[in-house]
Amino acid sequence: MTMSAERGAATDEILRRTLRRHAAGVTVITVPGPAGFTATSFTSVSLEPALVSFCLGLTASTLDAVQRADRFAVHVLGTENTTLARQFARSGIDRFAGVPWTADHDGLPLLQGVPAWLSARVTLRQRIGDHVLVVGEVESGGGHGEGQALVHHNGAFAAPVALPPN
Repeated sequence: MTMSAERGAATDEILRRTLRRHAAGVTVITVPGPAGFTATSFTSVSLEPALVSFCLGLTASTLDAVQRADRFAVHVLGTENTTLARQFARSGIDRFAGVPWTADHDGLPLLQGVPAWLSARVTLRQRIGDHVLVVGEVESGGGHGEGQALVHHNGAFAAPVALPPN
């Protein structure tokens, strides 16, 4: 197989075009305030200790709240949460308007109606390029319901393709 190289294109544009081909799970990250945003950068870092991470752009409207927070919650979205994903991806609105949620003991917003969620205590916050990497140690979680995960692919939210049984 021959692969053609893109020469002369800016590396940020190469990265954007390449990542459009990568399907990523969709989450909503929340911090006390309340503040929150839709993210596809969520990932596990370690099982022992249980660490997770996400990245947030330096120009994001929620950056100040994330910088002040010592805890965060990650809400894993299902295909039934597309409206929620879109709402938390918008700027200039009250992202929590009309969204059922409860506050944890320190004001950490926990969204209702999502397949799974976890909370974590921040252990590392590091500026990397034009983003901030946030790592946290998992404290608690819930949900873990059935259903298809919501993914982001080629600039749109979608259900993953069902694979045939083994």
